[in-house]
Formats: sequence, C-alpha cells, structure tokens
Amino acid sequence: MKKFKVTPENPKGILVDLTAEEEAQRTQDSADTIVAEEAQAAVKAQKATDKTNGNQKLLDLGLTQAEVDAITGQ
Repeated sequence: MKKFKVTPENPKGILVDLTAEEEAQRTQDSADTIVAEEAQAAVKAQKATDKTNGNQKLLDLGLTQAEVDAITGQ
C-alpha cells in the first residue's frame, strides 16, 4: 500500500511503498494512541464520578451546598 513517508531521505513526502515492518509499526502506533486516549477518557470520567459522589456524601452529612462548595473550593 502506498502512503506518505516523510523521512530525511524523502523530505517532500513523496508517496512510496512502505515495508511490511513500517506498515506494522504504523498500525501499532495508531492502536497505542487509541488505547492511550481511551485510558485518559476513563480517568476523566472516574474523576467526575468521584467528585459527584463526594459532593453527595457531604450533602448527606447535612452540609448545605454552599458549605460543600466552600470546603471543596468550587
């Protein structure tokens, strides 16, 4: 398959055939990027859930939302 290959030997990015190893590496790099992005999204979602749960627990203890906001810095 022909793809752009920009290297010091091919600085203009002329379409060239990639070797099987280069194609495999490109595929692996794409997969690694997707996994990393999904992991970041999962961490962000967990933080949001933890924040909501913590807020609710403070409210359940009898604090007002204003008090919770003062404690949590919101």
